Amino acid sequence: MAPGTGDVPTIEHLQDLLLESPGFTEFLLGLTTISASRLGGANPMLCAITVERNGSPATVASSDEDALRMDEKQYVFDDGPCLTALRQQHTVLVPDLGNDDRWKRYAEAVSGEGIRSVLAVPIRTDAGSAAALNCYSRSTDAFDDATVASVEAHTDSISRILRLALRVHPAEIYPEHLRSALKSRAVIDAAVSLVILQNRCSRDEAMELLHLAAQATNARLHTIASDILSGAELPGGDVRQDRRSE
Repeated sequence: MAPGTGDVPTIEHLQDLLLESPGFTEFLLGLTTISASRLGGANPMLCAITVERNGSPATVASSDEDALRMDEKQYVFDDGPCLTALRQQHTVLVPDLGNDDRWKRYAEAVSGEGIRSVLAVPIRTDAGSAAALNCYSRSTDAFDDATVASVEAHTDSISRILRLALRVHPAEIYPEHLRSALKSRAVIDAAVSLVILQNRCSRDEAMELLHLAAQATNARLHTIASDILSGAELPGGDVRQDRRSE
């Protein structure tokens, strides 16, 4: 993948983005969009920025819904290339996600998304917070040395404005029930991806299979999803077979 050819954002541009954004999430979304435009070049690059601070749930902003799902699913396992880059503060490159043993469960959970390469680069922040720019590609070996260097240079260029945004915008306080809701959504979404892979079906069909399994076993959807991510078979096989034969 050739390094991006978009205009380098100026300090004034980044300051305007911070001043015009009503909240931290909106600022992060703008910063992510700039990153995707700056780095993508002729080949689209899916970008997301993940921020953790003071033990609060991560703020994730993405240039694409696929990138958002790729980031959120890592929180199901509390592990993955992007969380490793963020928490250990070093660049993580995955040339072929399907053939990388470091995050096998995560790779299986996102196998239906069509993402093949991952590049995660930490963004320097102040103490008490951590951030990373996460880049995804639908091709293997998409991130060559020049692209890695370009992404690392870009994270350096946005570090100062991100640190300022973290100081301007206090951490959002999530009630416990909202924390649970966010985690539950990520668990179910990851299970849907596995069902898609195992049954060669669409996302809507996979969700329907999960609902049918929950009804057949009188279990919560989140429980069914958690069991599937732990390696269990999708329950309600008779019902599933009936749906296939319709």
